Amino acid sequence: MVLLGALVNGIAIILGTLLGRLLRRIPESMKNTVMNGIGLAIIVLGIQMGFKSGNFLIVILSLVIGAVVGEWIDLEDKFNRAGQWLERRVGSNEPGSIAQGFVTASLVFVVGAMGFLGALDSGIKGNHDILYTKAIMDGFISILLTSTLGMGVLFSAIPVFVYEGAIALMATQITRFVPDVLMNDCITEMTAVGGIMIMAIGLNLLGITKVKVANLLPGILVAILLVVLSYGYNLYFG
Repeated sequence: MVLLGALVNGIAIILGTLLGRLLRRIPESMKNTVMNGIGLAIIVLGIQMGFKSGNFLIVILSLVIGAVVGEWIDLEDKFNRAGQWLERRVGSNEPGSIAQGFVTASLVFVVGAMGFLGALDSGIKGNHDILYTKAIMDGFISILLTSTLGMGVLFSAIPVFVYEGAIALMATQITRFVPDVLMNDCITEMTAVGGIMIMAIGLNLLGITKVKVANLLPGILVAILLVVLSYGYNLYFG
């Protein structure tokens, strides 16, 4: 089943959220310390991913162009509006908690290499091990996020499943059209761009910055486009 890994990842987030709701009486000092630990770990993960780039110019251009596109269509605002809509639907008694939890958790769980690589493995090889590993990580993180940010975290399971599921379905056909070299280059630069965004998420969790990470997300698509253009140029003119 191509979508099994994505489904397990989504279910893990839901279960983690429900468990986090039961453990919402965790002492505030413990929550803060744990969240700071997660923030630091996310920053380190982002740095490691950022260093994987084979052409950092592509990373810079992807972030700049992606930021312009993201600000133009204001993805951050659309994420927040979606969260606020969910908040109204579920009748939350904590204004802003659903939106904040949905946006933060969606960015933490969606942005990054594991979801993309795992979904590719699911589609191309039928191997779900990477997404299973990610599901375990996301499940634990969702417990902590829910205890701090509320039930909005639960709804992040939807974009996670849609994102990973769509990639897995496309990956079943992708090897027919995309050479291995081009695919590897795309993954490398997407990983680096995503790593910088993950680092920004960690800094936001620590309260150091207020980066609109959602508005940087188009940079991942820009990275793919730039790699394809570079590959085509080298193929025909190199």
